[in-house]
Amino acid sequence: TDLAKPINIQPNEVTEGKSWGWLIVFECPDSVCALLCVGPLCSVMVNRFGCRPVMMVGGLFASLGMILASFSTSIVHIYLSTGVITGLGLALNFQPSLIMLNRYFNRKRPLANGLSAAGSPVFLCGLSPLGQFLQDHYGWRGGFLILGGLLLNCCVCGALMKPLPNPKPAEQQHDQEDKKKEKKKEKKLLDFSVFKDRGFVIYTVAASIMVLGLFVPPVFVVSYAKELGNEDTKSALLLTILGFIDIFARPTCGVIAGLKWMRPRCVYLFSFAMVFNGTADLVGSQSNDYASLVVFCIFFGVSYGMVGALQFEVLMAIVGTEKFSSAIGLVLLVEAIAVLVGPPSAGRLLDATKSYMYVFLLAGSEVVLSGVVLATCNFLFIKNKPHEPAVCPGEMVTLADDKTKRRSSRAEGQQMTEKKVQKKVINEIKNNDNVRPKSVAVDSQEVERFLKEPQANGDMAACPETCL
Repeated sequence: TDLAKPINIQPNEVTEGKSWGWLIVFECPDSVCALLCVGPLCSVMVNRFGCRPVMMVGGLFASLGMILASFSTSIVHIYLSTGVITGLGLALNFQPSLIMLNRYFNRKRPLANGLSAAGSPVFLCGLSPLGQFLQDHYGWRGGFLILGGLLLNCCVCGALMKPLPNPKPAEQQHDQEDKKKEKKKEKKLLDFSVFKDRGFVIYTVAASIMVLGLFVPPVFVVSYAKELGNEDTKSALLLTILGFIDIFARPTCGVIAGLKWMRPRCVYLFSFAMVFNGTADLVGSQSNDYASLVVFCIFFGVSYGMVGALQFEVLMAIVGTEKFSSAIGLVLLVEAIAVLVGPPSAGRLLDATKSYMYVFLLAGSEVVLSGVVLATCNFLFIKNKPHEPAVCPGEMVTLADDKTKRRSSRAEGQQMTEKKVQKKVINEIKNNDNVRPKSVAVDSQEVERFLKEPQANGDMAACPETCL
């Protein structure tokens, strides 16, 4: 009411009409879809320019979208600014951070994934009260402007992404063919060969099914509580509870996934997390009061944190470090299509049935199905390979030195044995020449007569030297 240029939305379109479900649904998935859809483009940019410049440019775009949203005069302008421009900027921040995390850590990578993923629920807890505070004191235009300034900190975070030197194998100097192969790999800005991996294909299909229903409960849980007769502030508190539980669930799951006996089975832990999340949705659909919604948010926060901590850790384990930058871009592109279909279809279902129970049932069944697909297909079609301990870049030089030392020691040992054998042979020959058997008695005159006798071919041996 205190805006100089109010947005052109009629009150009945928000409170009474069937557009209420669509208004809620598109506010979040529009930005999420832009974040996911730009995945291949971000992969190409990271492979071409590196993570640091891409992330800094992403921070500028994310801030620009929020600043432009403060000058909006219609809801379409907000969709384009916060959804497209800010979503593009967040995509250019999100993907390089995961790629750098995969490069920085190896042995403790699951824990690093869990700790870094905990940043999302931290701001999920604080964003709702912060938005309400900015709305009350500065209006929504001032709130967008302040959020745009906060997003400029992404540029600072991007500046801290120090690139690591590429590990050089010990035999790289001697093998020119390996250099040519590496150059060919570097030229590929987007590697589509990941689709030849069965594990990657199974993961992509399961993740796409999961995304259809994963983001539905956080979008609708507040409106669900409002429909039960709760106040706006009390209803918004549910997201804070969900985010608070999520903060501790992600690092804890990272610790569990990093255990020696669990890390080779990380895929099945991820499948369990998806089934757990879907089951929480199915049970939460029967909530009829605020207390039951609080219990639902607690269990949903635990399962949602497990999914968030394991989602990209499993992808890293499947495709490896070299192909991860391309694999994550292709996976996010496929998930973007599911994001455009999932929450809007849930909003359409809500408009048709006027009941949140069916929305939560649909979301839960989709997430459970994704967990079953991932576990079953991985068990049936993926053969277990012998687990080889990963080698960190700093350890490769020492291993290479050990190999060269072993080879040099083997060569020296062979040379020593050969010299010993030669000495033995020479000594035996000398001994045989110096010591003559007693049974052998040679008369020089008989030898000369034998050599001067006519041969079978009629030739004469002139002297012993020429005959010999």
